[in-house]
Amino acid sequence: QVQLVESGGGLVQTGGSLRLSCAASGRTFSIVTMGWFRQAPGKQREFVAASRNNDNTYYGDSVKGRFTISRDNAKNTVYLQMNSLKPEDTAVYYCAACSSTYYSSTYYREDSYGSWGQGTQVTVSS
Repeated sequence: QVQLVESGGGLVQTGGSLRLSCAASGRTFSIVTMGWFRQAPGKQREFVAASRNNDNTYYGDSVKGRFTISRDNAKNTVYLQMNSLKPEDTAVYYCAACSSTYYSSTYYREDSYGSWGQGTQVTVSS
């Protein structure tokens, strides 16, 4: 199993930046894809970004050009750099890990991931 712990959330003004971190432990050698999702109050969980072991990265339409996902394999950590934040980015952000190549092409689906962090709150004030 893989355990994930997010950090770095907080309160920021519109236009500001935050960097989220997600530290993985356990069977980290099995991880194929790391992803970030978010869930705003009253809304479904939404795909934000993903990073595969082949260094390919993917982004949700609403964050393209503003958010960047990166990985430090030596530290078993994935980051989400969020710039030009907007009030609509307010949500709980979750880190997720997928340990199967079977789901490589469905990185945007929640059910492709078997491990999840507890979430970290990001609030963007207007």
